[in-house]
Parts: sequence; structure tokens; C-alpha cells
Amino acid sequence: MNRVLLRAPNWIGDVVMSLGAVRDLRRNFPRSRLEVLARPWVAELYRAVAEVDDVRAATGFWEGVAAADDGFDAAVLLPNSFASALQARAAGIPERWGYATDGRGPLLTRRCAVPAAVRGESQVYYYRGMLAGIGLHVSASPDTSLVCPEDWAGRGAAFLDGPVGWLGLNPGASYGAAKRWIPARYAAVGDALHRETGRRVVILGGAAERALGEEVAAAMTTGPRVLCGETTLSELVGVLSRLELLVTNDSGPMHLASALGVPVVAVFGPTDWRETAPVGGSHAIVRGQAECSPCKLRECPIDHRCMTSVTVADVTAAARGRLRAGS
Repeated sequence: MNRVLLRAPNWIGDVVMSLGAVRDLRRNFPRSRLEVLARPWVAELYRAVAEVDDVRAATGFWEGVAAADDGFDAAVLLPNSFASALQARAAGIPERWGYATDGRGPLLTRRCAVPAAVRGESQVYYYRGMLAGIGLHVSASPDTSLVCPEDWAGRGAAFLDGPVGWLGLNPGASYGAAKRWIPARYAAVGDALHRETGRRVVILGGAAERALGEEVAAAMTTGPRVLCGETTLSELVGVLSRLELLVTNDSGPMHLASALGVPVVAVFGPTDWRETAPVGGSHAIVRGQAECSPCKLRECPIDHRCMTSVTVADVTAAARGRLRAGS
């Protein structure tokens, strides 16, 4: 096997949770050229993964076919979609491996069903379960860590000026508002931690979350730095690598911070913490009390009780614990 193409997941958190599978794939094919085909908004992250030889970015179906049509011997498909298998077939890749989901089994040359043992477990094991199911060896302890490249760290440091340390707030989350804890409570936590530690606070998020970040900042008394929409993905990784703590919703930045070894306090509501919790030992999960959680809905149809029942005191106490553990 000379050239292997890995079709990447489409979202940052899924990319991080798939890194154990990427490293297992490299161990199975140590002499092969391993390239990644990814969406543009996550492709840059693979530049920080030493096991990957090159990265290709594509958005539409035919753009992806063109990017994959380059003499690859095998395509390993981490997304479950029919389209990803059809894309590899249209690109003329002779070996196509993945889960037999979404009716795509006939398009795959090596396929397996989703093992019952990985259902309800971390997505880390979901991706590695596919590799095992198609006959590859997987390690006993998956490695989903990231090391921030030096130039990325330097760019991140340029956003966080001054000699004082920094704490991060990430009040946004993709996939709907139901995953978001209350902005005023983020503000209260940020103020409390600033008073107790003397650390400055930076608010993170994408361009679409700028208004949310400004709302949190306006409710604070400590003059936080708002970076929502101001960083590229590599700059975000650089900023996260400089933090002493991140308080966050279930989101891509949550997974990035955890992979970088940054202590994380994650507020979970409608999503299943058993499947998407940050990996590693430097995190704390805060969950509210709601009989309907986890519902996995984008928008709450009732009163958002899984999030409103999480108090400022709950999250501040968890943050203190993480800071003490890291000191």
C-alpha cells in the first residue's frame, strides 16, 4: 500500500476525537504516504499532526472527487455518509474502507457494522472500532493529543498581551442554541475567576458568535478581550495553548483545549457527555438536572432546564478545582 487517503470528519471536535484512529492508521501503514482530504474549515488542523504527510481541502462533491483522483491505493472513510463513499468511488480509488452505514455498503471494498460495544461510548472508540472492524490493528490506549506548533503559539501569544496569565470563556457552540449555557452566567464566572486569581479573561468563538461574545463582555466588570471571529484555526490553537483554563460548552474549542492539555470545565446539557466529553484527565464536566437530558436536540422545545439548572457556583467551583489541580 503506497498511498492512503483519509477522508476526515467535518467538524473540529470530531477531528480531535479521530486522532487516535489517525495514529493507528499510521502504525498499520508506516511506510505509506498518508494524506488527508478535509473540509477547508478543519483542514488546517492536520498541519499539526505529525503522522499526516499532506492535507487536501475540498468543499463540494466534485471538488472532492478531483482532490481524491490522484492515484491513491485506498481511501479510509471516517464520515458515515453515502456521499463520502461515492466520492472515493468516483475518484477511482480501488480500495474503499469504512462503516457500512447510510446504505453505502456496496460501494466499500472493506466494510463492517458499527460494533455494539462502541455505541454510547466516546467517539474516540467509534472511529477506532471501524479500523478494527476492517481488520486493522488498534492500540490499547488511543492518543488524541495535540502539540501546538511553535509558530502557531507565537501567533496566539500576539493576541494575549501583557505579563498576566489568561483564562478563556467559550460561550458559543455549533449545532444549535440548546448547547449554550446562559451568557450572563459566563460573565459572572469570568468576573469571579478574575477576582480570585488576578488572571485576565479572553472570550473565544467564531465570527457568527461575535454578538454572543460581546454580550458576555458587556455583562462583565473586568474588561475581557473578545476574539470571536478574529482568529484563524491555527491562531485559535495558539491562543488556547496559552490559557491556564477554558470554561466552555460542548464544542470544537473544548476538544482542542483538552487535546492541548489545557484544563477544561465543560458545561453539558442536551448532548451526551459519554460520547463527546473531552478526552484526558484535565477536565471537569458540569451537568444540570433534567430528566430529558441528553435529548440531542438543536433547540430546546420546553424551558432549557438542563442548562438553566447549572449555576454560576457549580461552574466556578469546578474551575477552582481545575486550577488547583494544575498548579
